[in-house]
Amino acid sequence: MTFTVGISPDFLDSGGNNVWGDIGLAGLDDAGLKWEYMTDRAEVLTPAQMERYDAILYAAPAVTAASFAGVENPPLILARFGVGFDAVDLQACTRAGTVATITPDGARGPVATATLSMLLSVLHNTVMKDRLVREKSWDLRERFMGTGLSGKTIGLLGVGNTGGELVRLLQPFGVRCVGHDPFCPPERAIELGVELMELEDVAAICDALIVMAVLTEQTYHVINAAILDRMKSTAVVINMARGPIINERDLISALASGSIAAAGLDVFETEPVANELVGMDNVTLSPHCLSWTDEMSLGNGSSCVRAIVAVANGRTPKFVINREVLDTTAFNNRLSLRAG
Repeated sequence: MTFTVGISPDFLDSGGNNVWGDIGLAGLDDAGLKWEYMTDRAEVLTPAQMERYDAILYAAPAVTAASFAGVENPPLILARFGVGFDAVDLQACTRAGTVATITPDGARGPVATATLSMLLSVLHNTVMKDRLVREKSWDLRERFMGTGLSGKTIGLLGVGNTGGELVRLLQPFGVRCVGHDPFCPPERAIELGVELMELEDVAAICDALIVMAVLTEQTYHVINAAILDRMKSTAVVINMARGPIINERDLISALASGSIAAAGLDVFETEPVANELVGMDNVTLSPHCLSWTDEMSLGNGSSCVRAIVAVANGRTPKFVINREVLDTTAFNNRLSLRAG
């Protein structure tokens, strides 16, 4: 029984080269699975793509109810290259009997490392110091004294997979870690050495507030003026998760007024960002790619491939984000055919 995998074309440049490098596609060859890059560079996966493939490995396209419109034989699996799934209609996937997966095992280390890099860059005023050299303004060095990380209190919004990895990376600095995460079991927080508390309390005592949460209805704009006003004037905000978790207008006001010291942002409410943040000296910016490394490319891609190979062989994959589909006849009947 054939099993065909479609790879979304956003991985390719205009010359047909994979800009992400090695994303582990050799694993599909090793499993004897046929695969190809899809040709339609759509912003949303199309019904034609859904009908054509048994599995889709994708990064940029969204998945909506319209993606499944009129599709008689939807993919068994949609494997997303990354951990964000705010652009995936999970209910539509479940109705179609399609399992949706993400890659926390591939992203965990690279995103945590990038977050630590951003934090250190903000605390050390790296961007401004780079500018002083380029503008031949060495005499202004004293204006941009940095702040050490050792012994500081780090606040986390989200103590999940990547947040936990960041806590481990922070251990050599002797920091105190506090966090807010209603889904983090107390025993896991104790194991990590994170003190769980209300978000308002995290904001009030931390020297750096780091956003590591998933974007949901509950986390949308959860970092707002009420939270920012509770922070120390010397504190910084780091967002490596999703832009809309922070009310950007409130953040701009806090940065402009000096009620917080600085921010480091890899994500924004609207991307590309084109507001006042671009012109602020106390903001370090990255175009939603700080964690993009060869390590992440291979890690995310290999995780997708493992999930696809599992389904192709009749097994339930790891890191399913619409777990209710696992109890549906639509999914299990088709999965059992692969097992046979």
